[in-house]
Order: sequence, then C-alpha cells, then structure tokens
Amino acid sequence: MSDAIVELKGVGKSFRSADGRARSVLEGVDLRLAEGEIVALLGQSGSGKSTLLRILAGLIGVDAGEVSYRGQPLYGPARGVSMVFQSFALFPWLTVQQNVELGLEARGMAQAEREKRAEQAIELIGLAGFEGALPRELSGGMRQRVGIARALVVEPEVLLMDEAFSALDVLTGERLREDILELWSSGSMPTKAMLVVSHNIEEAVLMADRILVFASDPGRVRFQLAVRLPRPRSADSPEVRMLVDEVYALMTAGHTRAGRPAAEPAKINLAERLPEADVARMEGLLEMLLDDPFEGRADLPKLAEATELTDDELLPLVQALSLLELSRLADGDLHITPLGRQYVERPYTERQEIFGRQLLARVPLVAHIRHSLDQEPSGELPEEPFLRLLRESLDGAEAERVMRTAIEWGRHGEVFEYNYTNGLIHLRQDEEEADASADTRTG
Repeated sequence: MSDAIVELKGVGKSFRSADGRARSVLEGVDLRLAEGEIVALLGQSGSGKSTLLRILAGLIGVDAGEVSYRGQPLYGPARGVSMVFQSFALFPWLTVQQNVELGLEARGMAQAEREKRAEQAIELIGLAGFEGALPRELSGGMRQRVGIARALVVEPEVLLMDEAFSALDVLTGERLREDILELWSSGSMPTKAMLVVSHNIEEAVLMADRILVFASDPGRVRFQLAVRLPRPRSADSPEVRMLVDEVYALMTAGHTRAGRPAAEPAKINLAERLPEADVARMEGLLEMLLDDPFEGRADLPKLAEATELTDDELLPLVQALSLLELSRLADGDLHITPLGRQYVERPYTERQEIFGRQLLARVPLVAHIRHSLDQEPSGELPEEPFLRLLRESLDGAEAERVMRTAIEWGRHGEVFEYNYTNGLIHLRQDEEEADASADTRTG
C-alpha cells in the first residue's frame, strides 16, 4: 500500500448549538489518503463531509482522535493541501491572473516568480489568453477552472474538491471532470492524491479509486468500495453501470427501519432525520413505477435518468417512500409494494387516508405531534416545543427543515393542520368539532 499523505484515526468533532448544547458532527472517522489515489466521498447533505474536508486541510481542529500529515500531527493549515469549492470563491474585482496569484502572494513569493507560476497554472487548466479577464466576464465552467488553477498553482500534494462540479451544467461539469482526469493520468498536475466530495454517484465511479459512503448523525464512514477499473472509464460500459448500481445499493442500505409502531416515544428517536421529500414528487415517482417500462420495479440509475432528477434529489424520495412502506429497496432496485400499488390506484381522498395512517405508524415525530394534540383540550399547540426537541439532536437549520417536512407530510395525510401566520399546529376542524360534540354528550 502506498504511503499515506493525510490520515485520520478515530476523529470526532462537535459544534455548539444555539442553545449551548454540543452536537456531534463527526464520530470515529478513520480515513487514509495515499499517494496515487483519488478517493470519492458520498453522503447526504449535513452528514459532515465539508467539515471533514476542512479538518483534512488543517483549517479546523478535532475534539477526538488524530490527524497526521506525512506521519506528523497536523495542528494547523497544511501547506501541501489545497481546496476547490463549489461556489468558485473568486474575488470579483481581481483578474484571473490576480486571483490565481493570491496563494503565492500570501506565501511571500516574489512577483516575477508568482506571475510565471500563475501563467503556467492558467495554461495548464485551459484558460490561456484570459489572464486579464474579470470573473463576471467568464462562464461558470471558466470560473471554476480559475478556482482549480488557484488551487494547483501552489503545487499541492493533496487536492480537496468540495462539490466542485455541482454548480455547473451537466455538459460543462463532465468536460471539466474529464480534463482534470486527463491532467491526473498524464502526470501534468503536481497533485499526488485527490479527495472528491460529491452527490453524483456516476461521477464518483468515473473518477475514484475508492468510494467512501458517509452516514449521518454523526458523520462516519459506513461503507468503502474499491474501484479497480482502468481509466478512462465510459459511463455506458457494463462494468461502470454495475458499480453505479452497487453504490446506489450502498447509499440506500439501512435508511429504513424495520416495521414497528411509532407510538412509544421513550423507545424511539423523535428527532430522526426525515428525508427532504416533496409529497407531489413522491406520488409522481410511485406512478412512474407502475408505468412502462418499469411495471413496478426500477433500477435506480435508470429511474434517475427517466425522471431527470439528480442523485441528491432522487435518493430522499426513495428513502421517504420506503420509510412509509409504499416502496421497498432491494439490491439498488426500487420495488412498489402492494400498499404503494393500492395508493396509486385509489382516489385522492383515499390516498390521503393511507398516507396519514402510514405517517402515524412509521414517523415518530408526526405520531408524537398528533398524540400531543389529542391530549390538549384546545386541540392546538405551538410548534416551538417540537422544534426544541429536534434541536437536541440536530442543528438549528436541520431541525427547521425536519419540522417543515413533518408539517407538510402531516397536512397531506390530514393528521393535523398548521397555521403559517401564528405557527400553531392544530387538529383539523371537523375533528375538533367531533371532539367537542363528544365532550358535550358525555357532559
């Protein structure tokens, strides 16, 4: 095995929430980045991937475990590590040449030498002739090339790429990825190892020698897969398609719980992260599963192609449908269940009834909200106590997102209603009237 350039052993990292509680972002992370390899890191948003990159770069410290660079403890920014960001992160008032020179200038390099090095990096990345242009005069792909040239100009041993292609259109992203791989294979770039954070499973298979699948809450390596295919790789080759299927299966493994009732709050996690899935898209996906050519079963990569959804958009929908037992996952394929088939074939009001019933059985947070409303004489409660409960396990933004999802799902399933003006969750009007009538009769 090649020598490790950067290595993490048992790394943990926590951040303080707004209420002062420590929230674990990473826990027990082991990662080894060796010379001559490209490693891809896949995982859900909020799983701690970007935090991990910043630890690898020496930008933030750890609370537990060890971080080493070339066998020595890493306590600050590593000179041999550069990062490329999704957002380009260029200074709009500086030219291409000036943006690329920044890192060299910060290191105190003489002007003549840094101009020469910057010109070489700009030419290497395919932007010769644009040295005097401002970022606003460039396309998105060209701006990202400037970001890559700025990272490469300091001749890093390790290049970290944080969703570097995701802000670009598909063709531009593919072209830039192919150019980076060509530079890597030819030995033209100084980099000896790359770590690529991505949401795109096909991109990871086409680029990486190893793929790590990250779990969430807290972030940790859940699966590791070696990719032993020679480069260049064709997206249409059977070997690549088989690996894409395998990674889809790994990405979706373990996301659904075994069937159990959701009515025992003491034994379950009410703040379980819900997939960010829109109900209309969930229904559209179910309906598509029953249409030709799928007829109840779909290979996930083919489903992504048919729906024109990115992996980051498709996987939460798949996880939500599986959570509600309207579909099930097996070996990277999505199968509609008998209940899912029944759901698609029923009229709208009966769909709502099925959806609500599954929410109460399968989503503890929704069941807890409904139980609390049933116990409240007025039939209404503010959302804030439920948000506080979520913030015990999730950061503020993620707690808000999970709450919004629970409210959207609960309203669709007619489990409860929500007043967007005052933030009150309440029982539906007909249920409140029925309860009041029952109270009158018993009184």
